Amino acid sequence: MGAVKVRSWSGGLWELQRRQHGVVAHSQLRALGMSSKAIRQRLENGRLHRLYRGVYAVGRPEVEMRGRWMAATLACGPDSLLSHGSAAALWGIRKPRRGPISVIVPPRLVRRRAGVQVHRIAAPPSAQAVGDTVVGFGPDPTRWCYWRRVGEIPVSGPIVSLVDLAADLPLGDAEAAVNEADHLGLVDPETLRAALDWLPRRPGRRRLCTLLDRATCTLTTTELERRFLPLVHQAKLPPPSTQRQLGPNRVDFLWPELGLVVETDSLRYHRTAFTQAADKRRDNANMRRGLATLRFTHGHIRYEAGYVIAELRGVASVLRERLEEKRPR
Repeated sequence: MGAVKVRSWSGGLWELQRRQHGVVAHSQLRALGMSSKAIRQRLENGRLHRLYRGVYAVGRPEVEMRGRWMAATLACGPDSLLSHGSAAALWGIRKPRRGPISVIVPPRLVRRRAGVQVHRIAAPPSAQAVGDTVVGFGPDPTRWCYWRRVGEIPVSGPIVSLVDLAADLPLGDAEAAVNEADHLGLVDPETLRAALDWLPRRPGRRRLCTLLDRATCTLTTTELERRFLPLVHQAKLPPPSTQRQLGPNRVDFLWPELGLVVETDSLRYHRTAFTQAADKRRDNANMRRGLATLRFTHGHIRYEAGYVIAELRGVASVLRERLEEKRPR
């Protein structure tokens, strides 16, 4: 019985397809030492399956989602990045959607592939990639992440992915994506907003700035009163006491005759658990004094006046009814 011939590229092929989620590129096979004839033979006998021109699934034609993402970036060239909704799905920011896979390619590259939505956006000159390391621009590359490799898939970083998403999504969905990125520990809203000041002009950047500025805006006490008190007037409430001391705590707005306190959130978008616990203690102390507490963010007061007015009217109405019930008949 003759010895089994082991090809020099065999081990490299299986390791490559394992790392790349079951897919390989023609150029990679040639680099391993496989001849064009051997590649053709494996396509004919079903050991390779063409997904795109020059990109193949190894062993079987079906590949998982990561294999499809990997194949799309291989098909679009060595400088391509998974992007937009596809990148968000890889990061876990959004669920995978049916439809074309989004890939960024350099502006000079003219390449179309069926099932791939190509975006031609230039990377900043200082952006570069080294394996799985974080790369980017600005004073701290670990924060101003431009792109990474995740499971060998080149993908736009969380910051850029959120910017690109903002170009395509309604603001409500973009806000949900920002919240999920924060929840996953990918990037917090403050870091994201600061990064936008360094990011070159890019579709979605201005919309994301608007969204974050609404959520992270802070107003001084004077500015807050100037914006809030007209809402009080529109809600047909009497003027409140401001900055009233109640025990160890100072409340922002108080209606003693109604038993109502309004607190405004002077913190930025990303509130710590410590501060939330402190706020809860303040609210509990108000409750012990028989005071109802409403909380509004500065974003509510500045951008959602209708909501604030409706809440003030509704709660004041309930409190007045309770006072009427307690009066002796």
